[in-house]
Amino acid sequence: MSGSGMYELVRVGSFGIVGEVIKLTGDTASIQCYEETAGLTVGDPVKRTGAPLQVELGPGILNNIFDGIQRPLETIANMTGTVFVPRGVSVNSLDHEKKWAFRPNTQITPGDLVSGGVIIGEVLDPANKLIRLKIMVPPDMSGRVQSIVKNGDYTLDDVIMVLENPSNPQQTATVGLSHYWPVRKPRPYTDKLPNSKPLLTGQRVLDSLFPSTLGGTCAIPGAFGCGKTCISQALSKHSNAQAIIYVGCGERGNEMAEVLAEFPELTTKVGNEEIPIMQRTTLVANTSNMPVAAREASIYTGITLAEYFRDMGYDVALMADSTSRWAEALREISGRLGEMPGDAGYPAYLGTRLAFFYERAGVVKCLGTPEREGSVTIVGAVSPPGGDFSDPVTASTLAIVQVFWGLDKKLAQKKHFPAVNWNISFSKYDRVLKDYYKESQPQFLVDIAMAKKILQDEKSLQEIVQLVGKDSLSEDQKITLEVALSSVKTSFRKTPSPPSISPAPWSSVPACFTTQLCSSTSP
Repeated sequence: MSGSGMYELVRVGSFGIVGEVIKLTGDTASIQCYEETAGLTVGDPVKRTGAPLQVELGPGILNNIFDGIQRPLETIANMTGTVFVPRGVSVNSLDHEKKWAFRPNTQITPGDLVSGGVIIGEVLDPANKLIRLKIMVPPDMSGRVQSIVKNGDYTLDDVIMVLENPSNPQQTATVGLSHYWPVRKPRPYTDKLPNSKPLLTGQRVLDSLFPSTLGGTCAIPGAFGCGKTCISQALSKHSNAQAIIYVGCGERGNEMAEVLAEFPELTTKVGNEEIPIMQRTTLVANTSNMPVAAREASIYTGITLAEYFRDMGYDVALMADSTSRWAEALREISGRLGEMPGDAGYPAYLGTRLAFFYERAGVVKCLGTPEREGSVTIVGAVSPPGGDFSDPVTASTLAIVQVFWGLDKKLAQKKHFPAVNWNISFSKYDRVLKDYYKESQPQFLVDIAMAKKILQDEKSLQEIVQLVGKDSLSEDQKITLEVALSSVKTSFRKTPSPPSISPAPWSSVPACFTTQLCSSTSP
C-alpha cells in the first residue's frame, strides 16, 4: 500500500467491499471496511481510489434516504430487489440520468472572474416548493469564466460552466450541477457570526425555559425510553429550520422505519398550500444491524450535507440520533487498532472528536456572491447506560454544547412527556436571545423569569414537604406549590406547529409561545 494516504477510500477483494485507510505503518495499511468482510482471503486485491471518503453534493439530496456513506437505499432496493444492501454494490449517490431545469445567473458572463461559493444559477424542481437549490462554484475552485450554458435541462454529468486559469488560458476546469466534498473536511466560509435568532421547536418547555438558537448546539441525554427520538422527530417536524438532515446513527431499525412511514405523510403550510415536509428533509440511516464502521462515518456524512445547504443561505438543523452509538463505533475501531483506551474503554481522543463535530455548527457568512448568511444547528441525542450522566460520552458532550435538555426516567415512567428535567437542564443562550425577545415579545422574558423562580422555589419546598409534611408550610408556600404544578402542566403541553417553515422567514415569535407559564389556574 505504498503511496496511500490517510482516510483514502479503497475497494477490497473480489467483492469490491468499500473500505477506508485509518492507519499507515511503513507500506502496511490498516483498513476499516464499511461492509461484512467474511470471505476475504490472503492475496485478495485492494484497489485504491486516490480520494478520501466523500459525498456528492447536488440536486436530488432532499426527499431521499442514504446509508452512512451516501449510498441511496431506495435506488439499491429497486436495483437489487432486496431490502438488504449487497456487498460491494456500486451505485451513484445521486441520479445521473435525471434532467434538471437549470437557470443560470444572468449577471455572470464569459470573462468574469469567479471564486468558490459564487452562485452561478438555480435548479428549478417543480416537485419541491420548499427549497430552491442554488448551484455554486465549488469552494476549492476559481478562475475566469470561459463559457456558461443557457436555460435548459441538464443531467449531473453535463458541463454547465468552463473556467480557465487567468494566467494560463490553456488550463481549464469544468463545473457541473454537482461536486464532491470530503466528509471529514469542514466546508469553508467567510466569517462566523454570533447567534441571534431562536430555534423554535414547537415544544413549549424547550422554547421557554431552555431555548436554543439557529446555529446552536444541543444535547438530549436520557435513558432508554425517555423520549430522545421523539424529541428529535418533533424538531424535524415542527422546528423553524428550513432544511432538516436526520441521521439515524446506530439506533434500532424500527425507529427509522417509523420515520420513513410518518414523514412522507406530514405537511407544512406555506401560504394556503399544504406541502410535504420531506421536500426539506434528508435521511441518513445507519441502523444498529449495519456495519459499525459506517456508523462512525454517518455523522460526518450528515454534517457535510448540512453544510452544503448552509452555504446556499439556508438555516439547517441536523438531528444526530444518537452520538453514543457513534462513540461506541469509535471505541470498537480504536480497540481493533490496539490504541490505549481511556475512560470506559473509549479512546482518549473522544472529547476531541466530539468537539470537532459540534464546532461545525454555527451561523456563518457564506463564501461568494451574492452575500448571504446560513446556519447549521446540531441536536445530538445521547444514550448513557441506565441514564448515568457521568458516562464519558455525556460528560464530554456536556462540556461542549450550549444547551442541555436532560431527560428524566422518573418523569418518563409517569408518562410526563417531554420528560425534560427542569432542575438539571440549562441553556446558555438566554442572554443571546434577550434582544430578540425584547423587540418581539417583551412580556415573554418577564413571564419566563417568574416561571423559573417558581420552579426553583418548588424544588426546595418539595424537600420540606417530604420531611415534615405539607401542613407545615405557610399559606403562601402552599400557593407556590400549586402554581408550580399548574405551570408545569401548562408549559409541557405541546405547542401547535409553527405557522410557516420555509421559505418565509420568521419575523416574530408566535403567540402560542408567550402563554403565561406562572398562571395559577388549572390547565
